[in-house]
Amino acid sequence: MTAHAEPLAPAPLSGPRFHVEPNALYSELRRTHGSVAPVVLDGDVPAWLVLDYRELRLVTGDPVLFSRDSDLWNQWDRIPDDWPLLPMIGRKQPSILYTVGERHSERARMIGDALEAVDPFALRRHAEQLADELIDSFCGSGSSEIIGQYAMLLPLRVLARLYGFADEQGPGLVKAMNDMIDGRENAQAGQGHLAKSMFELLTAKRAVPGDDVASRMLADPSGFTTEEIAQDLMVMMAAGHQPTADWIGNSLRLMLTDDRFAASLSGGRHSVAEAMNEVLWEDTPTQNVAGRWASRATTLGGHSIAAGDLLLLGIAAANADPQIRTHASSMTGGNNAHFSFGHGEHRCPFPAQEVAEVIARTGIEVLLDRLPDLDLATPDDALTRRPSPWLRGLSTLPLVFTSTPALGGTA
Repeated sequence: MTAHAEPLAPAPLSGPRFHVEPNALYSELRRTHGSVAPVVLDGDVPAWLVLDYRELRLVTGDPVLFSRDSDLWNQWDRIPDDWPLLPMIGRKQPSILYTVGERHSERARMIGDALEAVDPFALRRHAEQLADELIDSFCGSGSSEIIGQYAMLLPLRVLARLYGFADEQGPGLVKAMNDMIDGRENAQAGQGHLAKSMFELLTAKRAVPGDDVASRMLADPSGFTTEEIAQDLMVMMAAGHQPTADWIGNSLRLMLTDDRFAASLSGGRHSVAEAMNEVLWEDTPTQNVAGRWASRATTLGGHSIAAGDLLLLGIAAANADPQIRTHASSMTGGNNAHFSFGHGEHRCPFPAQEVAEVIARTGIEVLLDRLPDLDLATPDDALTRRPSPWLRGLSTLPLVFTSTPALGGTA
């Protein structure tokens, strides 16, 4: 593609189309701007949105030219202290998200090793037990808002147990995380509770190690500080919670509205995996990711990228790129070439991806086993999405079913 003769107005990375018709919006941006589109963030801050599969692979595969070092950003002098995206695009953050080079590789290895050591049978057992506990709280009512009562609770409860938290701390951690995600007025208090709990966990595990992720990270010989490990654990918890919750909700919605997956509602395991994989292609929880920064002036998709420019990774747009989708008759069932877990050295570590997949699949399977006649309480076109260009998930998913007794014996 050649450079445009005249600059085209950048598109705002906001508005209802991101949660009503995102794929149509990405197609429109592709037709207007090509494989890379100029966009503006809150406060008219400029950035580039990488839309096409090939260009996204180039950006994520070249960590030298397209760095994860946010200090490179050429817009910092325009960013106020209360900019709403600072939690996502922070400066000099000590977590793995913003480290580069050898130090990043060491941190990624530490995290991968700690998660890879999780017993997969124990992981599924934890997920089943906590799923049953949550279902017991509403199975006797005949109805449930499954996002708030289940999907937004299960992933973090499982992760908290894997990290080494006591089960009684789980509900408080879930509330703190969900407050942070929702941007509520007590979001700062939620962040404080999460940080305080994480440092207390590491202090306790340093004194008395256990068979858990926190203890394994503390025992790593690379010499990371308690603060660095705490930051990485918080990043892992946030990255593992909301996208996995949305993966559960988006997959359940697909299975309840598409006849191809009807068998799953009576225990068809294969269809659960197929639905989950299709969601990663067609309705991925992680829509757009910030970001990468150009370490020097370059060109991408026919556009001139200045040194220090911010590039946003258009995960959903690249997954829907018509050029890549035409190379296979079906890019969904069984094909894992999507970008939903990223690409390159900063992609989601494979053990973390596996943990998320076990939690989501177990959560769906246990729910279908316990409540086999699940059905939508409202029409599919009445369901709403959270208004976010970053993560795509349902605001609510009201379901009805035949009331059943709790496993503990209470109705």
